[in-house]
Amino acid sequence: MALGRCAEGVRVCVMAEGRLAECVIDESEEAALARLKAAPETVLRIGDGAPARLPATVLPETGRSLPGFTQESPPDAIGGWVRLWLAGFLTLHPGCDGVICAAEGEVRHWIHISAGEAVSAQSFLTPRLVKALGGAETPDPEALADSLSRPERLAAHLRAAEVAGRPGAISGHLLGAEFAAARAYWLGQQVVVIAAPPAPIAAALEAQGVPCAIHDPDDLLAPGLAAVGKALKL
Repeated sequence: MALGRCAEGVRVCVMAEGRLAECVIDESEEAALARLKAAPETVLRIGDGAPARLPATVLPETGRSLPGFTQESPPDAIGGWVRLWLAGFLTLHPGCDGVICAAEGEVRHWIHISAGEAVSAQSFLTPRLVKALGGAETPDPEALADSLSRPERLAAHLRAAEVAGRPGAISGHLLGAEFAAARAYWLGQQVVVIAAPPAPIAAALEAQGVPCAIHDPDDLLAPGLAAVGKALKL
């Protein structure tokens, strides 16, 4: 069984015979555990313990928990569930080197993966800003292009979009500024997007000529838990 805090509360996942038998989310650990049909004895705590400093192996080497990642420059923190998704993806695509863009609640992480390690990361509060400023789910492509080419005008672009009542432009300008700052991660790369479909960011990247593959994070839980359990001999 794996449990830990997530963006929605506390998630508990139960594996049985190599597959995900149960997965519940509730506001507290007690409430989530109470909804299980049976509580297994072996518990893997997601997000507990000292975070691994990047660069670090995706799979842990010891312990009974899966901490997240931390990075000194630029300062960053990535949760344990994202690390679990990475483990699941690498289980399905062993030897993969490249860039993963993972959405964790209101934060989006761009992570460079190589030789089974998370090498570096750059994270953005774009989803939180979109929500706070009343942006739309689908970004306006022209607004995206404007802020991608002129990110220094972001604040002015956002004000104009607000006055004009264009929520799609708000999202587009914010995402364009993110793309400008994350250019080193996606330019000339194939990007794996870990986010619930349809993941509009994937279409926005493809419009910039970036090939993308979308993976639902829920589909990565079972292979990730199997890989972590094997690595920790649980």
